[in-house]
Amino acid sequence: MRIKQTLIGISLIAAGISCAHAADWSDTYIGYRYGTRFAEPYGRDDITKSILNFGHASGYKYGTNFLNVDMLLANDRDPISPTSKTGSQEVYVVYRHTLDLGKITGNPDAFKFGPVRGLGFTGGFDLNTKDDSGYNSRKRMLVAGPTVMLDVPGFLNVSLLQLWESNAPYSKFSNTQTPRYNYDPHPMLNLAWGIPIGNLPLSFEGYANFIAAKGQNEFGGGTKPETNIDAQIMYDASSLVGATPRTFKLGLEYQYWRNKFGNDHTKGAGNGAFAKTPMLRAEYHF
Repeated sequence: MRIKQTLIGISLIAAGISCAHAADWSDTYIGYRYGTRFAEPYGRDDITKSILNFGHASGYKYGTNFLNVDMLLANDRDPISPTSKTGSQEVYVVYRHTLDLGKITGNPDAFKFGPVRGLGFTGGFDLNTKDDSGYNSRKRMLVAGPTVMLDVPGFLNVSLLQLWESNAPYSKFSNTQTPRYNYDPHPMLNLAWGIPIGNLPLSFEGYANFIAAKGQNEFGGGTKPETNIDAQIMYDASSLVGATPRTFKLGLEYQYWRNKFGNDHTKGAGNGAFAKTPMLRAEYHF
C-alpha cells in the first residue's frame, strides 16, 4: 500500500508539472491569515496563529490543477514541547488535479445537463509536518473520486472522494515514536467554491469537507465523522492602490471544524477538537 500510494503521488505531481507549461489560465498568490481562536485536540481552544500561504490554480487542455501550501505559526498556547514558551510550526500541503471528461472526449457540452456544467475525476494528496509538544503529525493522504462541476458564476465543484490516510506521530511527553499507521479507507464529500457577489468587488470563497469516521486510530481508540467548513468573504482592494483588478484581496474568514482530525470533541479530546475560528485574510495575486 505504501509503494502504491507513493507511485500515485509521484504521478500526480508529474502530471501537474507537465500541465503547468500548457496552462490556458492561471492564478498564483501569496497570502496571510491571522486568528486568535484556533484549537487543537487534547489541547487549548484559544490558540493564536499566523498563517503564511502560497496558492496556485490553473486550467489546461484537459482539466485543472490546484496547489495550496500553508505555514502555520502558533503562539505558546500550542508549544513545541511540554515546558516550552515557543509556539509550534506546521507545514500543510494540498494538491488536487481534476480531469474534465468533456475536455478529454473533445466534446465540452457532452456532460452538461440541468445545473451541471461538467463532470470530472479528481485525484491528489495532503501532506503535513508539525513540531508541537504532543502529537507531531506526519500525515500522508491520497484522495481520488468523481467531481460534479455546477453551472454557477465563478465555480462550485462537488466531489465524492475516497481517502487513504496514514500518520506516524511522536509524543514528546513520553518520547515515544508511533510506527506509521494506516487508517481505514473512508469517503469525504468535498465542496469547493469561488463565487462573485453580483457586480460588487466581493466574492464568496471557500471549501467544506464532510468526512466519515476512519476506523480505529493508531492508539486503538475510535474515530468520529468530521466536519470542516472554511469560508471567506473577500474584497478586491486593487483599485485602492492603483493595481489591476483581483491583484490585492482583503477579507474575513471563518472556520468551523467539528471532531477535528476525527477526534471526539465530547470526550477526551475536549473543546480543542471543535474549532470555531474567525480570521483576517489578505492575498496578493500575480
